[in-house]
Amino acid sequence: MRSCTNKLILLTFYTITLILVIETRRTIPLKKEKQELEKLLNHINKPAIKSFQTKHGYILDCIDIRKQLAFDHPLLKNHSIQLKPTTIPKWTRDKNTSQKSSSLPFRQDDDISCPLGTVIIKRTTLEELIQFQRMKSLGFKYTTSKDNIYNVLNMTGRHFAIAEYYKDNYGATGNINIWDPPVEPDQYSLASIYVENGFRDDLQSISAGWIVSPKLNQNHSGLFTYWTADGHEKTGCYNTICPGFVQVSSKLALGTLAKPVSIYGGEQYSLEAIIYQDNVTGHWWFLLKNEPVGYWPRSLFHVQGLANGASRVFWGGEVFNAVKQRINPIMGSGHFPQEGFKKAAFVNGLKVIDREVEKIRSPPTKDLILFANTPKCYKVVTKSGVGEEWSSAIYYGGPGGCIIT
Repeated sequence: MRSCTNKLILLTFYTITLILVIETRRTIPLKKEKQELEKLLNHINKPAIKSFQTKHGYILDCIDIRKQLAFDHPLLKNHSIQLKPTTIPKWTRDKNTSQKSSSLPFRQDDDISCPLGTVIIKRTTLEELIQFQRMKSLGFKYTTSKDNIYNVLNMTGRHFAIAEYYKDNYGATGNINIWDPPVEPDQYSLASIYVENGFRDDLQSISAGWIVSPKLNQNHSGLFTYWTADGHEKTGCYNTICPGFVQVSSKLALGTLAKPVSIYGGEQYSLEAIIYQDNVTGHWWFLLKNEPVGYWPRSLFHVQGLANGASRVFWGGEVFNAVKQRINPIMGSGHFPQEGFKKAAFVNGLKVIDREVEKIRSPPTKDLILFANTPKCYKVVTKSGVGEEWSSAIYYGGPGGCIIT
């Protein structure tokens, strides 16, 4: 245990240097700070057995599955790796739909795949590390319709257009329409599915989807996950840049480009994201179109949080703008929900694993609570249509361009 704890202490020590860079808002760290950050990167980027340089400029490493960063976490020292879920729920899909959209799994360039016994992990760069820490310092909890006015006022700069579902569950899924909205420095725009349980210091959460943020994938949409286990959102973790998330896939890496992206008035593409709790091990799995990417071990969570299921699910979009007088960024496609299919961003195929009956169900649209904290800029509406994918769905988003004072 001491060895694992020492690694975590080192990561914490180097992160202090990173925080100092963030808080002073310098884009280029001083020489000594840069040396400390490079040490941190050496801890994050484990030795690769094989590496691939992609045409998009990032590097994908094949890491020994037993030596990945996840196991630097003291709670995972003696963890037994689960290579695949005990069972994968049958999120049945009905092809009888009047508004079909491609829902494609992520694939790496040239069908990149790592050797047996290794997992694929995107190599973290110094720029990415600083940017992730900037985003992490903001926290990552949705403002909801049930938050009091004090909490909402404290979310300055963050704008949401989401559907909320309040019922005990073991996870959820949704087809998240992929877009590539432009953002400025100190902004981001994302769409995700988000499960949580607990309140205040006991709150724990997991989310996944796509995000556009400066210095990540050249400002293009990328696959992301985020989780927190202690009730303090600012201590959460993106992707695989800190211990906890156990990668099992040799093909699908977190942080890679979300592509292809949808075209206004043209072809639509979706990320079929699934977050659910294994009914035997209790681990929380992340899947893309039924292909396991990895999981968060149950030991990371407590009983007041996500150890025994979730109580809330959110689907939709979020944007952030750090500069008060700067025009707010685009959410989703940049068009209001009323424009509909092929024009407004959507999340369809909303489903949850109902904890009471342990069966998959589509939440009726009447049970979804719609919430947009700045409705003059961003909106959300429910959609019911033909076929299973559209029996429970939302359109959301907006063009931004408004200044909130």
